[in-house]
Amino acid sequence: MPSLDRRRFLRDAAATTALVSAGGLAAATPAQAATPATTPAAAPSARRRGAVSFRWWGTAGWRVDIADRTVLVDPFLSRIDTGLFTGAFRTDTPLTVRADVIDPRVDKATTVLVTHTHWDHFMDVPHIAKRTGARVFGTLTAYHLGLAYGVPSTQLSAVKGGEVLDFGDHSVEVVGSLHSRNPSYSVAFPGVRVTQPPQPATIADLPEGDTLGYLLRVDGGPSVYFTGASDVAERNLTGLAPDVAMVAMQSATTTGDYLPRLLAGLDYPKVIVPVHYDNFETPLENPPTVAETDRTRLTEMIAAVRRISPRSRVLVPEYETAYHF
Repeated sequence: MPSLDRRRFLRDAAATTALVSAGGLAAATPAQAATPATTPAAAPSARRRGAVSFRWWGTAGWRVDIADRTVLVDPFLSRIDTGLFTGAFRTDTPLTVRADVIDPRVDKATTVLVTHTHWDHFMDVPHIAKRTGARVFGTLTAYHLGLAYGVPSTQLSAVKGGEVLDFGDHSVEVVGSLHSRNPSYSVAFPGVRVTQPPQPATIADLPEGDTLGYLLRVDGGPSVYFTGASDVAERNLTGLAPDVAMVAMQSATTTGDYLPRLLAGLDYPKVIVPVHYDNFETPLENPPTVAETDRTRLTEMIAAVRRISPRSRVLVPEYETAYHF
């Protein structure tokens, strides 16, 4: 384990260890928002601490505000009903983008990071990109799907892992990753798009398209790793050592040693935030709706994290709550 000066101790979130009881989940208390600075910072290194906020949008989605910039990760706000959580999953569910839900929450965006192109990660991205002018980073599949939706090629950047993108006061490192496997050792809607397809119409038209992770490093602030699925290519994590990891919960046990390999590869982050544990076909209202089977998995995940990485703190997020690390 590296010496402590390689990590920033997370001051606001450090006291927000999540509690889980037999009666249900008690979400961690959000970190107290910092008082806004009254004068602009002279330089990124002089910015007021707490200027960076992280808000969870359910599934693996995040809004990150860094000074006057907004970074989105897998923004999925439409939360359409496919029957996935009721046992009547419909692969022909139409892709219905709910602008009435998205637009009030996405007043701006400068960058969108896409981990993979399943509907619950990518479906709302083209609408957001065309509305805000944000640049979209993702796999070659994300690039071609963006074109299919009419997103200008000048807003689309294909990445594959290994790229380090410098945005001035923050950087993003792209990490090659893997998608989780279901109980049949398969991936839903596998495949890639190597050319521009027709505009997708149903959720089955949005394949996995390969999977990425992203390490966000904020100048003078935290380093945070984002996952979008519960598998890991741990050799790609060497040297990342983030302060915080947003970790997708497993829905099956077919990926061997997922948490031990992930947490060791990330050098046991100070704070671990479970994501993709909610029923993402219900309204974006607190407390998050959690299916009973997923509630059990989340409880087991938290216990496993505490066993594998006892010095880490677990923060179970609530929707649209500003966390400062």
